[in-house]
Amino acid sequence: MIISNDRVKSPLSKARLVDNYPGLPNISGSELLGRLAGHAADAGAETITGQVNAILPTGNSFQVAFGADITESKSIILATGITQTSLFPGEESLLGRGVSYCATCDGMLFRGKKVCVVCLRPDAEEEADHLTSIGCEVVKLNTENLSINGENIVTSVTAGGKEIECSGVFILRPAIAPQLLISGLEMLDGYILAAPSGETNIPGVFAAGDCLGPPHQIAKAVGQGQVAALSASAYIRGM
Repeated sequence: MIISNDRVKSPLSKARLVDNYPGLPNISGSELLGRLAGHAADAGAETITGQVNAILPTGNSFQVAFGADITESKSIILATGITQTSLFPGEESLLGRGVSYCATCDGMLFRGKKVCVVCLRPDAEEEADHLTSIGCEVVKLNTENLSINGENIVTSVTAGGKEIECSGVFILRPAIAPQLLISGLEMLDGYILAAPSGETNIPGVFAAGDCLGPPHQIAKAVGQGQVAALSASAYIRGM
């Protein structure tokens, strides 16, 4: 199963001409993505359009939360591309202690409590409405000038110089940095650390493509994807 944002939102889709992919000269980024997606579908791959919000190890498998749904997988391949996300002060240290990226996953933990929803992507309003429907007191924030306060748990946020007391903060961005998707993932200079096989420091989690670092080339990403897929398959067979 492939879970991915709509491919029209990919930076590659905006490329007028891609002339360095072997065998497919003089092709646009949009057309190349379409051909790759069609080839994957013909090979039997199931593709779901959605944003992954969290990956949770559960023994010999992983729970993957995307949109309002959750699926399970025995292995994961991260192919997030380059994710340029500046974290808010306090965000990483309080992740899982009041900071969340998924209202559907964690909303019930804050039922009857006051939460702030940082609305930085188009469907953020829907997520905020979901929190309201399950009994949360919701404050919507449309700002990137924010800090999250608290020592062991979230106690408030500061936005625009104003402090707002709350028990939780839902940060809804168009993209989430890999190390925030799955706890404990080793990174270096913003890139995922992985062996030549694509294996990360977390058993069962592999990575491929631009998220591993330069050179940022399509052919390199495709080759790493094949290696990671073979490695993930071998990992599952050996379970």
